[in-house]
Amino acid sequence: MNIQEVLKQVQEGTLSVEQAEAMLREEHFAGKTDVGKTAAKKALMENDFAEMGYAKLDTDRKRRTGFAEVVFCSGKSVEQLVSIYRRIYDTEGEVLGTRASKEQYEEVRRIFSDVSYDAASRILKIEKPDKERIGKIAVCTAGTADIPVAEEAAQTAEFFGMRVERVYDVGVSGLHRLLSRLDTIRTANCVITAAGMEGALASVIGGLVSVPVIAVPTSVGYGANFGGVSALLTMINSCANGVATVNIDNGYGAGYLAAQINRLACRPSHRDAAE
Repeated sequence: MNIQEVLKQVQEGTLSVEQAEAMLREEHFAGKTDVGKTAAKKALMENDFAEMGYAKLDTDRKRRTGFAEVVFCSGKSVEQLVSIYRRIYDTEGEVLGTRASKEQYEEVRRIFSDVSYDAASRILKIEKPDKERIGKIAVCTAGTADIPVAEEAAQTAEFFGMRVERVYDVGVSGLHRLLSRLDTIRTANCVITAAGMEGALASVIGGLVSVPVIAVPTSVGYGANFGGVSALLTMINSCANGVATVNIDNGYGAGYLAAQINRLACRPSHRDAAE
């Protein structure tokens, strides 16, 4: 394997930085030109991260994917969480955290007075003011009990600069409620549906819109709901076209995917091609 192949694998993520460094030290690469060594160093630096001992912050993620790293707060100590927030904030000027507790919020607020916390979605964020938001994502719930998961999705998308329209409590047990908001839903570039119980809402909306539908099964329901498994199986087995399903209660995953879809739809090249 030559240097170019090593660099390509590093950039594609199939070879770790540590593995690449070890290979570049091997005798096989001895005597290569300074140009090759410079190119190797550049490729390794482009896949940068911040070593914190207990965490390796992916400081290169925004360049690769368009969005900076997000913090999963649950399970982290206060000291770890505060240090991670400080490091990301120093780099990005804002931080998004999911699944945070009120206790974690209180501790983070001691350091960052402008941090905000939403108890329903458990979103803990420091966000830049006056952020421009583009496009439109519709976030729908079957019932009021699904709102915490839906809010995690909605606030994730909003943090990433997307405009969100909330359409709550439009489950299939009262189909007229959904139909009354159909015009709003149809103008979105992507639709998120959060539903527990039998999880039928995603299929119904999937058959009524011409854009991707992201189905989020929630753990809302009685015994045979099995903590969201019944809704998950319904959504995975949907006969409606254009429905993709994320994990149970994974509002963040739905919000992130919807943001990517909406951002793509808002690109001038895509709008011009559609016209």
